[in-house]
Amino acid sequence: MSAPAAGAASAVLDFDDILVEIGEFGRFQRRNYLLICLPVLFAAANSLSYVFTAGSPTYRCYVPECDKLDDAEYGADWVSIAVPGSWSKRGHFTPSTCERFVSNDGHFESSSDPWSAWPLDQCFAENFTTETERCHQFVYGSSERTIVQQWGLQCPENLWKLAFVGTVHFAGLVVGTALSGYLADRYGRKHIFLFCIVFMALTGVAQALSWDYISFLFFALLNAVGTSGVYPLAFIIGVEMVGPRKREMSSIVLNYFYAVGEALLGLSVFLPDWRQLQLALSVPPLICVAYFWLVPESVRWLLARNRREQAGVIIRRAAKVNRRDISVELMASFKQQELDAETSQEDDVEGGLHVQKDDKIWLAIKEVAGSHALMGRYAILLLIWAVNAIVYYGLSLNATSLSGNKYLNFALVCLVEIPGYSLAWLFLRRFGRRVALSGSLLLCSITCVASGFVTLAQEDWIPCQNGAESRHSWSCANWLVVTLFLVGKLGITSSFAVIYTFTAEMMPTVIRSGGVGVMSTFARFGAMLAPFVPLLASYYEPLPLLLFGTLSLVAGLLSLLLPETFNRKLPDTVEEAIALGK
Repeated sequence: MSAPAAGAASAVLDFDDILVEIGEFGRFQRRNYLLICLPVLFAAANSLSYVFTAGSPTYRCYVPECDKLDDAEYGADWVSIAVPGSWSKRGHFTPSTCERFVSNDGHFESSSDPWSAWPLDQCFAENFTTETERCHQFVYGSSERTIVQQWGLQCPENLWKLAFVGTVHFAGLVVGTALSGYLADRYGRKHIFLFCIVFMALTGVAQALSWDYISFLFFALLNAVGTSGVYPLAFIIGVEMVGPRKREMSSIVLNYFYAVGEALLGLSVFLPDWRQLQLALSVPPLICVAYFWLVPESVRWLLARNRREQAGVIIRRAAKVNRRDISVELMASFKQQELDAETSQEDDVEGGLHVQKDDKIWLAIKEVAGSHALMGRYAILLLIWAVNAIVYYGLSLNATSLSGNKYLNFALVCLVEIPGYSLAWLFLRRFGRRVALSGSLLLCSITCVASGFVTLAQEDWIPCQNGAESRHSWSCANWLVVTLFLVGKLGITSSFAVIYTFTAEMMPTVIRSGGVGVMSTFARFGAMLAPFVPLLASYYEPLPLLLFGTLSLVAGLLSLLLPETFNRKLPDTVEEAIALGK
């Protein structure tokens, strides 16, 4: 290990010792940890808000001959004779969205009031031909208002525009993740964290005020750039402020906040207008401007930048709030080793060792490229990362397509991430990395495929309730589909949590951070395809779930080819990384 690395390691070690004395998770840390978790709620909600703001509501053609202008009913009894559509085996009619049957007499054209409805007793099948025509006015099944109504994005030819909103969002995540990580290392965790929160809030407000589809896309892209930095930086700040024994807890609890934030979108049932929803998600985070005075900078970052005086002030404040004392000997030793680290860094600059460190990184990359074992291993990891992203986000987006209340379904699909993260934590400790990853993916595969087949067969099931089935009642198959869907989301959430740890433990130290970053970025590109997967249901209803299940199965089986890293020494060199497979 080079001199600067040794000095840094010593400094970090001493700070961990100080944390043990002042409290690894005392009152000071608990207060600040709660503060950094709160904006994560809104970041999570913003990351999936387009599911509702750019969602497609239920609608059909407006039939002026039969519909009442001021009180049109989506599911009126006569709809099937005026609008083409499909019948389920249980007798439920789903009307077409953009076509209607042509009227067979001249009432509509000759009427002095073209928008007046026929008498209800004239809305019979013989009053319409079998020919269809496009319509340009619509009746909606609920009060939900999205950008579909705002800018006339109805009908199948515009579905790609709605899915493209999600793709633009994930493109913003790719850009924002890379930028926020670099800027946080250069300018500090706290300042970039606050900038991301405020930028997310301001661009979210601008998104709510968009004047057309293009401006909405532009601000959605910028909003994703800001959103992408909130969770990672909160994660880093949280891990860096607690002691060694509390780090797993800090990461898991932060994921819980993220899951709850996503589930909050289910409350959009009370905010059916997309502008109101986006403003509700964007205005509250502006309060976090006060974090400039409330949340301290990461002590570890300050020490890495040799800002010992600022770090000391925060350490003494933490000790005072936690009502703990710091031993004079430990603090003196800490300061002395910080001075030694600074002197060592100055010597390294004069000796050109920083250039040598860069050379080591490129040398390690060349050695990895020359190793068939590592290239095959990392290719499998890239595939698994991409599958995780596509399935994870695809299931989240597909949640609103399930039978039943789409707001409740979406909230449940998000909340099931909490036991998913807990399951990953348990699996990692009990069964090792490889079995945890493969088991999570195979669990997702089995339940997604089963859910797809049940979706296909559910029309033959009888309702769970006795008596006549109402338009909103659920069959036994509905409950089974949702249950299997939730277990699938639990499995892919667990897999996503495991793959981070597994990947880091297979990378040599000199390229570990960059290697995990490459995998994460590749996953974001995979996620850009997720918004289009639900569109496959228009060709074959269970196709999205069957695709998710197939991808998870392939990834789960390939993961068994990876070496186990549980309780193994982290590889410092490329040779040690290769030896993991022996």
